[in-house]
Amino acid sequence: MEYHGHVQLRDAINDFLTHCEVGKYQSRKTVENYHHYLKRFERFAKPKTDVSTISTDMMRDYRLHLHRTHIAGQGVTLGIKTQQYHLIALRALLKHLHKHDIRTLSPEKIELPKVPERQVEVLAREELSQMFDSVDVTKRNGLRNLAVLHLLFSTGLRVSELSNLNRKDVNLDSREFRVVGKGHKARIVFISETAADHVKRYLDSRSDNWIPLFASNSNRSRKDTLLGEDRRLEPQAIERIVRETATRAGIVKKVTPHTLRHTFATELLRNGADIRSVQEMLGHASITTTQIYTHLTNKRLREIHQQFHR
Repeated sequence: MEYHGHVQLRDAINDFLTHCEVGKYQSRKTVENYHHYLKRFERFAKPKTDVSTISTDMMRDYRLHLHRTHIAGQGVTLGIKTQQYHLIALRALLKHLHKHDIRTLSPEKIELPKVPERQVEVLAREELSQMFDSVDVTKRNGLRNLAVLHLLFSTGLRVSELSNLNRKDVNLDSREFRVVGKGHKARIVFISETAADHVKRYLDSRSDNWIPLFASNSNRSRKDTLLGEDRRLEPQAIERIVRETATRAGIVKKVTPHTLRHTFATELLRNGADIRSVQEMLGHASITTTQIYTHLTNKRLREIHQQFHR
């Protein structure tokens, strides 16, 4: 889009979203999130607002607006982290405008709220065993669900990465494969012998030739039964498998696929892996993200020190 004269907020947002998708090749999910956050600002400031009128006073009022905004049907206001995401998206929009020499508020003028230190929930080995043992492999989907759990813990995959896996992607003999994660960043993933065995048992139990590694057995009407793309186990279904298995195992804490990813990373660090290697295995773009696990391993070092140094 060529910018001439006055630029309305709606036009600026739409151009920025297009740039994110076809200019920066950002993921569909990232573009959807930007759309959600920026459209809220558009509704607040009005679509026809000239971007040159965005000011620090408007930002102050918008931050107050975000702080008081209630989530529909939940009776609670937006969390600090969610408010921060809205402001980060707005900063990105303003940077885009400045890059095109459009007069508007400087991105640096938008201060981000301080977010409490992220709390990482991990599972103890006993809890992991409880989850694995609670899966009845004689029941429908039992072999699949157990393979899902083992592969999540063995690889530290994100739930979307696991859902997107196809049979041809995973080499169970070499026990390693390539996965493309956030920001189209590729990495090599390794599988434990135990996880590989469970995945093989699951695949051997299937009589179809569907493409997805993990398939849904839902009775809903399906279209593409030849290739099975419409049978792919979606992230929401994987989240439900993890949640229900944890409940059945008697684990009180909230357990998600990301909990297994956290546990994978924490165990690596506790057993001597260096943080750069863990960063690479998790597919983190920045080591700062990986460092959220260090406080857990530091706690373990403290316990060891107290046990052996008296």
